[in-house]
Formats: sequence, C-alpha cells, structure tokens
Amino acid sequence: MKVILLQEVPGLGKPGDVKEVANGYARNYLLPQHMVTAATPGELANLQQRVVSAQRRTEKQRQEHESLATKLAEVTLTFAVRVGRGDRLYGSVTSQDIANALEEQEHLSVDRRTIQLREPIRTLGTFEVPVRIAPKVEPKVKVTLVASQELAAAEQVELEAPAVAEATEDEEAVSEEE
Repeated sequence: MKVILLQEVPGLGKPGDVKEVANGYARNYLLPQHMVTAATPGELANLQQRVVSAQRRTEKQRQEHESLATKLAEVTLTFAVRVGRGDRLYGSVTSQDIANALEEQEHLSVDRRTIQLREPIRTLGTFEVPVRIAPKVEPKVKVTLVASQELAAAEQVELEAPAVAEATEDEEAVSEEE
C-alpha cells in the first residue's frame, strides 16, 4: 500500500515522504495512529501544495534571518559602566544586558539565549559578540564598555583630595614654625 507520511516514523521516513508499506502495517498501526494517509491522487496533489508552501515559508524565513543578520552586523553597542581602581567593573555586562540594549537602542528583538556570550564581560574594551539567529547565520555585534563619566570625575576628585589635604598639612606645619 502506498502512503504519505504525516509525521516522522522511525525506520520509514520523514513527513511528506511517499512510501510503499505492507497493507497490515498501514491498516493496523500507521493509519490508526494518524502517522500516514493513503496516497490517493488528491492527497498527492495536496502534498505538492504543502511542499511548495513550506518552501516559500522557508525562503521567507531565510530572508528575514539574513536581513536581521545584516542589521546586527552594523550595530555597535556602548555601555557606560561603573569602574573602580584598575579599571575593574562593578558587576558585569551579560547577554540579557546586550539583548535589552538591542531592543532599546536599535529596536531589534533578539532572545538573550541566542547571544553567544560564554561568560559575562568584566573588563573595559571592545568585544565582538556572536548572535546565533539560525544555523549558519551568526553575525557579530560590537560591544564597547567605557568608564562612566560621572564616576571618572568622582575618582578624579578623590585623587585630588589627598593632595589638597597634604597641602593643608604643610601650611599648618609652616604656620606652627612661625
């Protein structure tokens, strides 16, 4: 009996395949389980339409993925982060932070799980982070971490404060000598 597979059947084939199987196997197992349908001329025509529809859908999805990939490849995200002494970050930049920044700044919706960041970024600099949109489609987003200006200014004040205190102590010492 000729049948069209509606779902994957181990040892037989994948959905859409037309196979010749034993009559008893088809009547007693495959048909009651709704795994196959009989290969009538009408069903074969429907199969052709489903195949063409699936190809169109796949092509449209591939074009959308490529479009998103070109947009992501052009993106450079800049994070102003708090840093301490020695340019060490307070905290880190994670894939969730990158996904949120893409949504807010570029209006591109990307799932955080597709961002291929092995571990959170904890140092200043520029990094290329791959984003897996689909198999074989993996653009890289540039992520730049810079020190926050207000914190850099605060550090500058802290560095100048000891110098001012030393100058005041020197002035007091001079005035005591007189």
